[in-house]
Parts: sequence; C-alpha cells; structure tokens
Amino acid sequence: MITIKSNREIELMKQAGNIVYQTHQYLKPFLKEGITTEEIDHLAEQFIRSKGATPSFKGYDGFPGSVCTSINNQVVHGIPGKTKLKNGDIISIDIGACYKGFHGDSAWTYAIGEVDEEKKYLMEHTEKALFEGLKQVKPGNRIGDIGYAIEQYALKHHLGVVKELVGHGVGTDVHEDPEVPNYGKAGTGPLLKKGMVIAVEPMLNLGTADIYMLDDDWTIETADGKPSAHYEHTVAVTEDGYQILTGE
Repeated sequence: MITIKSNREIELMKQAGNIVYQTHQYLKPFLKEGITTEEIDHLAEQFIRSKGATPSFKGYDGFPGSVCTSINNQVVHGIPGKTKLKNGDIISIDIGACYKGFHGDSAWTYAIGEVDEEKKYLMEHTEKALFEGLKQVKPGNRIGDIGYAIEQYALKHHLGVVKELVGHGVGTDVHEDPEVPNYGKAGTGPLLKKGMVIAVEPMLNLGTADIYMLDDDWTIETADGKPSAHYEHTVAVTEDGYQILTGE
C-alpha cells in the first residue's frame, strides 16, 4: 500500500534524511587508500547514533553492517569487512538512518584517489541519470515516467541498466510501496501524488546489465566484472515537483 505522508511526517523524514546527508559528508575525508570498509561502517554508525538516530540497515533482514559498501564491480549490498580501499577504486556507500520512527535513504559513489576515465564517465552519467529521473517527480506523473527517463539517459550513454533492483517508497519502513524501477514505459505505473515519499536510485553498469549474487546472500556483482555506480536520493512529492529530503 502506498502511503501519503503528512507535513509533520515529511518534516521528520527531512530530519532523518539530513542525518543521512551529514553522514555522507562526515565520511568523505576518510575515503582514502588503506581504509577498510569495516572502518567506514564503524564511523558511519557512530555518527548516525551521535545524531539521535539508528542505522536503518543494521540487522535489516539479517544484514550485518550499518551501511552497504560496494566496491568497483559490486553493484549494491556489499558487506563491510577487512577489504582495504585502493587507489583507483570506486565505492558506493548506501546509508539509511531512522529518526523518531522515520527513515532517510541515500547512496553515493565515491572515487578513491585517481580513477580512470571509464569510471569517471560511469559516475558522472549515473549521477546525471538520477536527476533525469527526479525531473519526472511531480503530481500527475507516473512511476513509469521516472524509470523511462533514467533508462533512456542510460542507454544514450551506453550504460547497462540493472533491472532486478529498484527504488522504493520510504516511511516508517525503509522499503515501502511503490517499487520505483530504473526502466519502464512512460505514462504507466502508480500515479504520483503530493505527500508520497520515494527513493530514486539508478544502478548503472559500465558493461552488461546482468548481475549475480555472491554466496554471502547479499553482495550483488556485475556479471562481466566491469564497474557499477549507484546514486540515490529520498524525495517527497510536492504540489509542483519534488523536495530532496537527503540533502542539506
């Protein structure tokens, strides 16, 4: 069921989203060669808790980390561990925070040291694909308009669109209805209405769109081993467009 949030609920979600945004900003100086994903996870958890919130993902369906740390060809749901970041890596960090019962959710992809031109291209156009999707978020449009815009932008730039993983509604649960695919047909799907809150999150690959899951039952990787990038904002549908909740 798709829920419409009240102004008070959206204000709480904005506070949760801002904690997510602040956590991303806090982590940036630490994202250098030699840090482990486990250390990133600990830093994130401590920061989220210092703001009076809890990590949305910790224990979610048994997920062991506080954040998801996905390196290079890992698409999403990378489990923090002993892996050290290297110069030339890219890492997507997916962060959720729950504040007074409401969630914020945002992923961003970061370059470690000097990355090659292909990875720069992938990051640039995955981030731009996110904002192409967000342009379609307004009352009267449909979920399919968002996915169509993202898919068309990705295909124009020769990037693989992951179809098995989608965006979602956000509220008192970190994953709610509706599903928000990164592909689709314009003019189809649930109608967007003021007060809906959704996470839009393109996951685009430098090569094939095909993916597979590792034996840990969480980590998703590209089938061809090429890099993947992931950008996500939680947004509220307003009277005439959208408001990013996972920003300043």
